[in-house]
Amino acid sequence: MIKFYGYKKCGTCRKAELVLQHSGIDYVFIDITEHPPSATELSAIATLARTPLNKLFNTSGIQYRELKIKDRLTAMSDQAILTLLAGNGRLIKRPLVTDEKQATVGFNEEQFMQTWC
Repeated sequence: MIKFYGYKKCGTCRKAELVLQHSGIDYVFIDITEHPPSATELSAIATLARTPLNKLFNTSGIQYRELKIKDRLTAMSDQAILTLLAGNGRLIKRPLVTDEKQATVGFNEEQFMQTWC
């Protein structure tokens, strides 16, 4: 089953959901702000998506700027990054989509469709 970590008020998440819905693909929606993936899940998603951990951050988010993550990121260990993200879903780039065999981070329509449709 495909897990879709997103946020209903996020326009990018809505676009990605529409692609899945129009393609008839079943998925489970998980509100990333209320139930962020665990550090273990985030690590697996990053590996499957071939994405460095620092690219899991929602760099346009208010909390990213307020917490000055950009300034702290180079000094953070992988475990510190995963712990921070797992504790605050608003810091995570969305949507995160995975079926535990493959994953996508964010929404690039072409890549998203190639992966999920």
